[in-house]
Amino acid sequence: MNIGLFIPCYIDQLYPQVGIATLELLEKQGLNVTYPANQTCCGQPMANSGFEHYTHTSNKNFIRTFADFDYIVCPSGSCTLHVKEHLYVANRKAQATQIRNKIYELTEFLTDVINLKALNASFPYKVGLHQSCHGLRGLHLAQMSELVAAPFSKPEHLLSMVKGIELISLDRHDECCGFGGTFSIFEEAVSVKMGQDRVADHLNHQAEYITGVDMSCLMHLQGILNRQKSPVKVIHIAEILNADK
Repeated sequence: MNIGLFIPCYIDQLYPQVGIATLELLEKQGLNVTYPANQTCCGQPMANSGFEHYTHTSNKNFIRTFADFDYIVCPSGSCTLHVKEHLYVANRKAQATQIRNKIYELTEFLTDVINLKALNASFPYKVGLHQSCHGLRGLHLAQMSELVAAPFSKPEHLLSMVKGIELISLDRHDECCGFGGTFSIFEEAVSVKMGQDRVADHLNHQAEYITGVDMSCLMHLQGILNRQKSPVKVIHIAEILNADK
């Protein structure tokens, strides 16, 4: 199994430890993982702002970079979903379709592809799980509360394998944090209020850490926590699943 590691640009620039944790976690499962150095942004910020026609060069580069891998793994539900739904190049339709079908968000890959059964990880803290909207409603990483159906959560399933962790219960376990990419810029006041509500739910249940599959959402919550001078920290799920101390 030859895996291409796709690291979103904001993780590369601001949270490189998440990319490193993702690589180490995959390699611990005995997988052959390659980080292609010529990868770039998937184009989601432009597409979300109504300029998808500017993403053609990004799309071509993505296909050139990842076409030959068996699987593509990304520690971001948001970027994974964008590639799954929007990757398109007119004269490379077959390659684009293949890539859309073989890109996976990290927890999705660990659960659905390699069927991970156990982890040698330890994280003895009280942790709140933030279910990001793209992962929840786009990739179906967990059951949505608006549906009358059996509950499940792939991230929670993986976290339950971690020694010492205490997953807290939230009043609204799948509420949006308000980040929404460019939404947080164009609708700043609404975005901040939604984020404050999301943080308050975790604080009310004594979380020491907030985790999730999208560092973009966690970055938004981190900014609110910092402004409140809260001791609560954010941490990507890959860092917890890779924590062996």
